[in-house]
Amino acid sequence: LVQLVESGGGSAQAGGSLKLSCAVSGFPVSNYCMAWFRLGPGNKREGIAIMNNDGTTDYADRVKGRFTISRDSTKNTLYLQMDNLKSEDAGKYFCAADKTPPLIWRATEVSRHFAYWGQGTLVTVSS
Repeated sequence: LVQLVESGGGSAQAGGSLKLSCAVSGFPVSNYCMAWFRLGPGNKREGIAIMNNDGTTDYADRVKGRFTISRDSTKNTLYLQMDNLKSEDAGKYFCAADKTPPLIWRATEVSRHFAYWGQGTLVTVSS
């Protein structure tokens, strides 16, 4: 049974930090393409960060240098370290997985590529 369970959401002040976790069961995180999405305005899933099967990473431009995606194979868990949080980072964050990476990470509808999703964790940022 494939399950992705996010945790670590909560409230932070602008400029603060949060670390999200996504515990995975059913497959090894190191063998799958994993990503973090944020539910934005209009219920669109914004791609925040991606870690490909080979460990390479990419980020949305607006979070580069502030967010870091990582994985721990021993715990079979994906992480998103969020530093220097801004009000526009608030929202519900989801982790997602697929056996293969998307052709174009920055495509508008890239979320459709991912087969497996967690239930999400809420991040609020106060100024």
